[in-house]
Amino acid sequence: MGTKIKILLLGFILSACSLSGCADKIKRNTPLTETALPSKKILYVQTEVCDPPSQLTGSCYNSLQRAIDVANTVPSATHVTIAVAAGHYHERIVLSRGNIDIVGAGKNKTYVQYNLNAEQGKAYHRDGWGTPGSATFTINASEVNVSDLTIENTFDFLSNDSKDKTDPSKVRASQGVALLLDEHSDKVALYRVGLYGYQDTLFANGKRAFIYQSDIAGNVDFIFGAGQVVIERSRVISRPRGKAIAPNEIAGYITAPSTNIADAFGLVFINSRLEREQGVADASVTLGRPWHPTTNFSDGRYADPNAIGHALFFNCFMDAHIHPARWSSMKGTAKDGSKTLVFTPEQSRFFEVQSFGPSGNDNATTSYHSLSADSLREQALDDWSVSIN
Repeated sequence: MGTKIKILLLGFILSACSLSGCADKIKRNTPLTETALPSKKILYVQTEVCDPPSQLTGSCYNSLQRAIDVANTVPSATHVTIAVAAGHYHERIVLSRGNIDIVGAGKNKTYVQYNLNAEQGKAYHRDGWGTPGSATFTINASEVNVSDLTIENTFDFLSNDSKDKTDPSKVRASQGVALLLDEHSDKVALYRVGLYGYQDTLFANGKRAFIYQSDIAGNVDFIFGAGQVVIERSRVISRPRGKAIAPNEIAGYITAPSTNIADAFGLVFINSRLEREQGVADASVTLGRPWHPTTNFSDGRYADPNAIGHALFFNCFMDAHIHPARWSSMKGTAKDGSKTLVFTPEQSRFFEVQSFGPSGNDNATTSYHSLSADSLREQALDDWSVSIN
């Protein structure tokens, strides 16, 4: 076992106040004791005011990203914990260090928020790809635990969505990622978190991830990508659109998996609840559609034929907003560059087992039907053992 270092980041909801007032808020609302923070070594970090109690020693930093930057200087064999106190942290976070825990004060108390859409996000991505570049929080490392906080992309999707297509102020690339699990991410566990956005809230672009007792909210393809993600005992919340939706029109899609055909599992939901915010109509949302990302090949640039998406809903409650058709088709790029390919649910690996509630359904003939939640989780995470608290 390596040395353990704990970085403590304290914040508060008010963005500005007097030094004495801030110190008073921190001391009153976020008491710190050796009992609460039993680490062997503590690096003391907080926003605005550096006034640690006398029993705690260490340096002081004023943002979560700054704390992560400090953690990057610690040897990789050393486990680091960053404790994030209640508050609103308006910053874009990039985490490329593994062997780390980031712990908030509660998903209704600690908020990490940033406002970027995919048009703006091009400047932040290594390949100029706006969707991942828009992420509020990027994890590109293995052995990462995040708990008890909310990550939100605050781009005003609803206002933009309500604008007419001819409006020159309308943002065309309106995706806004809250959490990006980037290509080098693996064994990322999230407990009791909130992930909030609209289009493309959670981008699973890496390997294995586990999300437990959490909330994920969005409206269009808001859980998507090629990663292997198990979402268990969580709420998956469909949000309304800004534009008017005609009766019987599909307003949103929960998933858009692009799982490689070589991977047996993609997006797996276990014992979770599919809920909706006010304004989401009955039978207006499907469980997902197959995303075949436009990819560079030796003979051209077109939809990846090997992205045979996998999505599985296992023993999940489904409210009445889920459409009876269950799944949707999705267009893809043909070799001539046109969006004329159509990928259907029948060409994909889409399943639900023992769904219940107003829109419940059951594919009793699937091979998953005989599995327990524990065995399904173990298989989907390729025997990575996760904690269930």
